[in-house]
Amino acid sequence: MPCLEEIRRGLEAAGQTHVLRFWSELAEGERETFLQDLALLDLKALRKHCEAARTAAAAASDPHQDRDQDMEPIPPQSIGSVRKSDSSALSEWEDKGLLQISQSRVGALLLAGGQGSRLGVSYPKGMYDVGLPSGKTLYQIQAERIRKIQELSERRHGAKCTVPWYIMTSEFTLTPTKKFFDENDYFGLDPANVVLFEQRMIPAVSLEGKIILQDRGKLAMAPDGNGGLYQALMDNHVLEDMEKRGVEYLHVYCVDNILIKMADPVFVGFCVSKGADCGAKVVRKAHASEPVGVVCRVRGVSQVVEYSEISEETTELKGPDGELLYSAGNICNHFFTRTFLQDVAENYKDQLQQHVAMKKVPFVDSSGHHVKPSKPNGIKMEKFVFDVFPFSRNFVAFEVEREDEFSPLKNAEGADSPTTARNSLLAQHHRWLLAAGATLTHGDGNSVPAGDSPPPPPLPQWEVSPLVSYFGEGLEDLLQGKTLPTPFVLDPVRANELIGGR
Repeated sequence: MPCLEEIRRGLEAAGQTHVLRFWSELAEGERETFLQDLALLDLKALRKHCEAARTAAAAASDPHQDRDQDMEPIPPQSIGSVRKSDSSALSEWEDKGLLQISQSRVGALLLAGGQGSRLGVSYPKGMYDVGLPSGKTLYQIQAERIRKIQELSERRHGAKCTVPWYIMTSEFTLTPTKKFFDENDYFGLDPANVVLFEQRMIPAVSLEGKIILQDRGKLAMAPDGNGGLYQALMDNHVLEDMEKRGVEYLHVYCVDNILIKMADPVFVGFCVSKGADCGAKVVRKAHASEPVGVVCRVRGVSQVVEYSEISEETTELKGPDGELLYSAGNICNHFFTRTFLQDVAENYKDQLQQHVAMKKVPFVDSSGHHVKPSKPNGIKMEKFVFDVFPFSRNFVAFEVEREDEFSPLKNAEGADSPTTARNSLLAQHHRWLLAAGATLTHGDGNSVPAGDSPPPPPLPQWEVSPLVSYFGEGLEDLLQGKTLPTPFVLDPVRANELIGGR
């Protein structure tokens, strides 16, 4: 049992004794739980954390200094593109990636510690059903894509393989995620190859630099951002697990992108062929003023520069090809070698930049009354996964098409919502089916002309299971000359029926 007096002295030194103001009102069991939570805090670093949060929040309210004079684009020799690279190069990268996967040298690492508060749900975002005809959640879609890429790699190179799936959770998401996977039999994956681990939590701080009490005997805690990955890899011995399995390359991504290509062999093959230790997928900015971070170099060092740090004049600059000079939008979709992750975790994780997030944090006031604030009242300090780019010795970027690979789920309504995510996936599958030679018919029986763009949302309900096709491959032999009504879900059972009906 932690010592109350020792913790009290630590809180006093940090200027945070207010967290014990309701101690006398707590029941014995509540005291034990609260004391154990407090014991997990780094009391020696607590004052520094709270002061840094207050200072950072004040600085964040000032306009950012433009960084234009120090910026330059990523050099052409360090960039690949599904749009600009020739088909032979893309095929070569894909085969190289499939080879690495077939040798079980590639793992997928999912960042899933966020609370999903903007989406308005009380469960992990990966468990969300965006309303597809199949009713599949993000977790199921991703699990099935892993199964399919393993199958494709095995078929190409004749070797049975595994893509281990590492899932970083938090205090909020670990238990429900584990339960969800258990209840769904890991969506056909071997549970031994799905590794859940937990990132650290840090206390939320008020604008005055005081730790916020969520309840009389509970601190308001938050995950330390997706950049907490590097500390979590060390805390949970994940790097040792990777080494034991022979994993050399990691595809790292965020849970909310419904179009994510799990362990994308083209991306992996490109990065490996370039000898990169760190890579980032990017999409072209939709327009010059799109509020998205830009992957570029600053004083010769690769990194992400936030849109607010770039002047309007610089955002509008164009290169010799007539395209925006700074168009490489960051989408939190990365490649790392295991040795690079090891290097960062051991030597650089404490040098990562701290970012300020202003949040509405429910709290108890000095009278013990629960308050749900109407405006941001708390500071959450976060680290970002991409803040390790400057430590890379060979950084590359890979441009992909937004309509094929990026549609995030962040908000309950409007942009980046369940509706936009669902429509992005259905529109992609609509393109695949038409390209495969299928005839698609609307509810009124009329056919969709081949080559036409999808009709305006809400889209007709044609969905392709990842277990049938990873990225549109293999559909022509199956669907050429077939008529598909809506709604239609092309799953393995339906695929077998189509084969049997020839």
